[in-house]
Amino acid sequence: MPFMLFRRKAAAEPDHLATGKWGERVAAGYLKRKGFKVLDTRVRMGRRDELDIVAREGEVLVFVEVKTRASEEMGRPFAAVKQGKRRAMGRAAWRYMRRLKKKPPYFRFDVVEVVGRTFDANPVVRHIPNAFTLPARHRAPW
Repeated sequence: MPFMLFRRKAAAEPDHLATGKWGERVAAGYLKRKGFKVLDTRVRMGRRDELDIVAREGEVLVFVEVKTRASEEMGRPFAAVKQGKRRAMGRAAWRYMRRLKKKPPYFRFDVVEVVGRTFDANPVVRHIPNAFTLPARHRAPW
């Protein structure tokens, strides 16, 4: 077998990435129907931090983490947002807010759970508003 310098890219997108993007689209549609204004989706801040959805509800800037599950037996959404993920979201949100021309008076972190598969017509969507707060080291200078 010859030595390969470069790996080939997959011909199709891996199934879990397609499911994640589908869940984010379903969550964005759900938030729009609830009166949120979706500002950005899949925002990459730095090398490793990502915000799934950035939305606005009135004056409140909302950073949304979307958790997509095939079934309810796969775990609860809030349990999947562990301390490391909360820290990464806090860093990304802090960077996002620093780039805005006008600072929002209020902001919060929400979690949206989408239960279903890409071929399901009616997935179950659950919204957990104000799921967690900004880590302490980012709160002081704000």
